[in-house]
Amino acid sequence: MNEQLILYIDSNYFSPYAMWAYVALKEKRLPYALKTVDLAAKQHHEAGYERLTLTGKVPALVHGDFALAESSAIIEYLEDVFPAPAHPPLYPADAQQRARARQIQAWLRSDLMALREERPTTVIFREPSPKPLSEAGRAAAEKLAHVAASLVGEGAGNLFDDWCIADTELALTLNRLVANGDPVSKNLRRYVQAQWARPSVQSWLRREA
Repeated sequence: MNEQLILYIDSNYFSPYAMWAYVALKEKRLPYALKTVDLAAKQHHEAGYERLTLTGKVPALVHGDFALAESSAIIEYLEDVFPAPAHPPLYPADAQQRARARQIQAWLRSDLMALREERPTTVIFREPSPKPLSEAGRAAAEKLAHVAASLVGEGAGNLFDDWCIADTELALTLNRLVANGDPVSKNLRRYVQAQWARPSVQSWLRREA
């Protein structure tokens, strides 16, 4: 497919979902155009954008005359339309590892609400929060740490043999704690640092197109 790819993200580069879609495009090594949406100015509620995305959310991907919102759908679409070996994979080749990666992604999107509320991504991309975690926030942080510790082997740089998109998603979620100075094991801190050093993540941090 030769149609142009356009990715819409939030203008502040705060959305974790936008970051994950952006990283997926970078890892696929696909040419694309980047457009930002000012959420504070409610540009995502403008009629043209809502018609384009159906839900008025970021991120959104346009591929020719096809438009798609929701980061999980965007990532799956990129993997299906631009498969390996022509393009680097976003998921493991092994069926069970691939299923596990998708389980991790789904869990990170659907659980840990107290942690996501008390440690928003602004603690990573702007400044830490001075507020201690509530009881619910601590419980969510402990759950995250327990699950992550069971997934990330001692000294491991990735969840599986090679990087996959679930690594970026898990690392960002853990970084809500790491970047804020909350307690995290040394092994998980090393894992976050390794994932944060990936060129695709560094491009996001530099706000590169």
